[in-house]
Amino acid sequence: MKQILLITDGCSNVGVSPVIAAAQAHTEGVTVNVIGVVDQGELGMLGSEEIREIAAAGGGMSRIVNSGQLSQTVQMMTRKTVTTTIQHAVGKELQSILGINQLEQLPPEKRAEVVQVIDSMSETSSLRVALLIDASASMKPKLAAVREAIHDLLLSLRARSGKSELAVFHFPSTKTRDQELEMDLDWTNQLANLDKMFYKINMKGTTPTGPALLQTLQFVTEKPVIPTTGDGMLSDYVV
Repeated sequence: MKQILLITDGCSNVGVSPVIAAAQAHTEGVTVNVIGVVDQGELGMLGSEEIREIAAAGGGMSRIVNSGQLSQTVQMMTRKTVTTTIQHAVGKELQSILGINQLEQLPPEKRAEVVQVIDSMSETSSLRVALLIDASASMKPKLAAVREAIHDLLLSLRARSGKSELAVFHFPSTKTRDQELEMDLDWTNQLANLDKMFYKINMKGTTPTGPALLQTLQFVTEKPVIPTTGDGMLSDYVV
């Protein structure tokens, strides 16, 4: 199973719509969850709506939290997405084999067996989570909380019995003009070097969330991503 978890505190203001990018991820079998981080002030109506729409298009969840709630929320979303994905797959099997689509329609003893299978698969299935961090200027005071959340998520992943890996990216990139994304951590379940993460970021005011999502999706799926939309908005856009 593959997830992208976007952590941001504002609206996208550069490039393709992040809602379209999240929808593309969903079609590729990658769930997109979004956390909006607020400490002083609020995200505002536009920021809150964009966060909700990105998650909805990506088949995931959205939450708006303060820095102190970030670590717990990251872990909750990761676990819940795994369980929901497995429940959906089991539901499709039940529909195919028995013609029912809800666990509640099973006899109690059979329902308990299916729930036990779901719980077991949630712990043993392979999992990859790509954290995508908004590193625009307004996020700077919140990066210490982001580092703590990454540390705690890695501990949580290491406690699973299934293979679990984490990759970390931030955007916008300050190194290359043709990439909005910069890798901070390649696929791993190790805790080394987390304390140094983000210290050398040269933050900018732009927030290219959509392009960064597409480039993260390319990394997660390990293939070129060519977004498609009915209105042709992205017919020329190739990551």
